[in-house]
Amino acid sequence: MEITRTEVLKIAELAKLHFSESELDAFLVQFRRILDYVAKLKEVNVAGIEPTSQVALSGAHGSCHHRADATRSSLSLEEALMNAPDRVEDHFAVPKVIG
Repeated sequence: MEITRTEVLKIAELAKLHFSESELDAFLVQFRRILDYVAKLKEVNVAGIEPTSQVALSGAHGSCHHRADATRSSLSLEEALMNAPDRVEDHFAVPKVIG
């Protein structure tokens, strides 16, 4: 599938990215390769194949073990805060991340 330089620039603008000319040329080639690969995937005959909702291996190939839910007692407040690097009263103290 063909993608144009203008389309790559539009994608970059939407993603708030800025590229040099050489980077833009490289991305153009990479996008074309990706789209060509997707086009090849569309050619695969998947008639009669059930869609999957989980890709983890099961059966003889391995298994995804899930433990049963069980109610257990929680840590006490003091146990939870025992190794906290910083605390304020009964809470973890963390650096402010939003100005």
